[in-house]
Amino acid sequence: MANTQVLRLIRAVDAADSPAELVKAVEDLAATGAEAAIPTLIAVLSYSNPRAARAAVDGLIKLDITAVPFLLEHIQEGSSYSARAWAIEALSGIGDPQGLETLLRATTQDFSMSVRRAAARGLGKLRWQMMASEQVLSGQSKVIETLFQAVQDSEWIVRYAAVVGLQGFAAAVFISCPSWVISIEMRLAQTAGSDDSLAVQARPCWPSSKFSPV
Repeated sequence: MANTQVLRLIRAVDAADSPAELVKAVEDLAATGAEAAIPTLIAVLSYSNPRAARAAVDGLIKLDITAVPFLLEHIQEGSSYSARAWAIEALSGIGDPQGLETLLRATTQDFSMSVRRAAARGLGKLRWQMMASEQVLSGQSKVIETLFQAVQDSEWIVRYAAVVGLQGFAAAVFISCPSWVISIEMRLAQTAGSDDSLAVQARPCWPSSKFSPV
């Protein structure tokens, strides 16, 4: 797409004077898949408009690894917790292992439960084939340790996300690390029998939640 058209769409986002108009402008910009749209899409994450933020996240995920350095910089700059949660969700949706350390820290250290929730889910979506082979085992060890910690979080939505993350991670290591899969099965069985949230108890038992190789 021509730069002039992308610039026109960027200006439309900046000029939007109603929530609905902003959502439409962000959706149009996100649909371009243009790298030049990234800074504006990231800026939208800070707006008080969840529908626009969702459209921006979808656009950033579509841009895949091109958006990752921008997202990492945005998260490190100390953005608001809501913007940070959206950025973590975009990073998680992309699954680039460049974001591993950021997701690990966010899962256990961020004060916002929405950020911890998004990061825990993201740890189960990492595309390990994109990481240097000599780094994979170390990275995966950190993930399982972090998710085992997160499944004991004080907030049920974070624990639920950690269960989802563990299920995704188990599918990723189903063939390469069967002993980890056994450990995850045991931990999830314990969670199903002891968590004080019915939703968290139920998640490991859903038939559609059983792991399988990916």
